[in-house]
Amino acid sequence: MADRAVTLADVARRAGTSTAVVSYVINDGPRPVAAETRERVLAAAAELGYRPNRVARALRSRTTGVVGLVLADASNPYFAALARCIEQALDEHGKLTLIGNAGYAAERQRNLVERFLAAQVDGLVIVSADGGTDVAAGAEAAGVPAVYVHNQPTRAHAPVVAADNRTAVHEAVAHLRWHGHERIAFLAGPHDIGPVGLRRQNWHTAVADAELLRCDYSRAAAATSAERRITDGAMPRALITATDEQAIGILAGARTRGLSVPDHLALISLDGTPDSAYTAPALTVTRQPLQAMAEHAVDQLLGTTTPPSVPDAALVIRHSCGCRPTTDCTTNSRHSPE
Repeated sequence: MADRAVTLADVARRAGTSTAVVSYVINDGPRPVAAETRERVLAAAAELGYRPNRVARALRSRTTGVVGLVLADASNPYFAALARCIEQALDEHGKLTLIGNAGYAAERQRNLVERFLAAQVDGLVIVSADGGTDVAAGAEAAGVPAVYVHNQPTRAHAPVVAADNRTAVHEAVAHLRWHGHERIAFLAGPHDIGPVGLRRQNWHTAVADAELLRCDYSRAAAATSAERRITDGAMPRALITATDEQAIGILAGARTRGLSVPDHLALISLDGTPDSAYTAPALTVTRQPLQAMAEHAVDQLLGTTTPPSVPDAALVIRHSCGCRPTTDCTTNSRHSPE
């Protein structure tokens, strides 16, 4: 069989059955097959190295089994972790994930959606950072289901599974106040579009008279900002960062300028990516429920049973906020140290 692709007929001959029965086994229907026959077909397929022809199956069923995932930025650990969860959730439903990286570019995001639709994907999951144009509208017009994750454009019709932008902020503020801080600054992005804008608004509601800082969503930008503020004596005593990337940059800038965290800067971040556990000191975070978000989004997309609402982001207590391994920091918190 090395010189040509293995066919259903080859498997049928090896299993001693018909091609129709092999098709029922490979495609899991539409007719049931006896367990013993099914095992014989699967064994024959494995021995011959049979691989289903996805294109032929798509022509027959008018579905491809492929879902397009448009990712805001693949290099950002938050979006990368979210993508892994979405891919796992789709795989549990037998769907293959085709990932496209928009790189924060609205035009590339639009082009990716058009290319995925041209490839006849069964659905689209759009992880959008700042909203912008409702690219899911094109999928809707083509009769392809779509769902936004993390954020959606204004007046978009497709459903959205959003991150926790309220409880996360209030948990962080409450914990820093438990440490005795009242003037708790917030590091936002360069503008107030999207989830970071919602996080900033919730911070402003909870801490109306503290300082608002801004920088790009990168470690380098945050590190530069921290170094400049420390040099100028303008670094706040307590800070919440909108993203882990910014928090890691703040830690780097503080280390460069010799500012001790948490002794002279208490720090909490609002993403909770895996990287946050391995900084020095380890970051206290509000961990976004990425797995639950992914499962909820896939259920919305595929029209399966909708799970309960996505849970709140959990406060994960580590060291950057001022908690010590021997200190009980759970007195005023419903969460435990990690």
